[in-house]
Amino acid sequence: MLPRFFVGALPGALPDHELQLPDGAARHVQVLRMQPGQCIQVFDGAGQEWVAEIGEMGRKHVAVRLQSAVPNHRELPVRITLAVGMPANDRMDTVIEKATELGAYAIQPLMCQRSVLRLDGDRANRKVAHWQGVAVAASEQCGRAVVPVVHPVQSLNTWLRSEAASSAQFDHRAVLSLREARSIRSVLQAATATDSTQAVRWVFLNGPEGGLNEEEEASALQ
Repeated sequence: MLPRFFVGALPGALPDHELQLPDGAARHVQVLRMQPGQCIQVFDGAGQEWVAEIGEMGRKHVAVRLQSAVPNHRELPVRITLAVGMPANDRMDTVIEKATELGAYAIQPLMCQRSVLRLDGDRANRKVAHWQGVAVAASEQCGRAVVPVVHPVQSLNTWLRSEAASSAQFDHRAVLSLREARSIRSVLQAATATDSTQAVRWVFLNGPEGGLNEEEEASALQ
């Protein structure tokens, strides 16, 4: 497999289109000691992926020319948002990494009553930017051309009142199947078989280390 790099939006991408690699990707190409004429793969985080040939290289920049589009069919048949009570220390990095590798479409960090980690203001913004970088790196490594969006930190109660949560479809049969420890594959197949015209959206809500308290569970169910 060619080295893969996230490059952001690729509007109007066509063969022979030239672009400058972002600083991080350019540094990585330099570290790998790649040379003009060698090829890499670049992707935009929204599903587009291309083989690109390295052209001009400087001390701090690398230019590439797009060659051919790469089919990428690694996405799940449903768009899954993981809404998770943030664990303490650096464990959220692992949550982001593994959720990306498993195919999550978006991640919503939450502060719950039993959360140890509390974030707001600039500190929250810096953490979200860091976690978005973790998602980018995981996508580069696992072969996805889609990078999950890490949403801004919210309290559980605020998020539950948002459109993202309130518009979710609640499927009692799916919940029952999961509680009976049946294969999630069969639940996915049942959900996708009933709607072939629109992407099915699922939201998984998970508490922090101590779990959700009774009031939070009641609010989520309501």
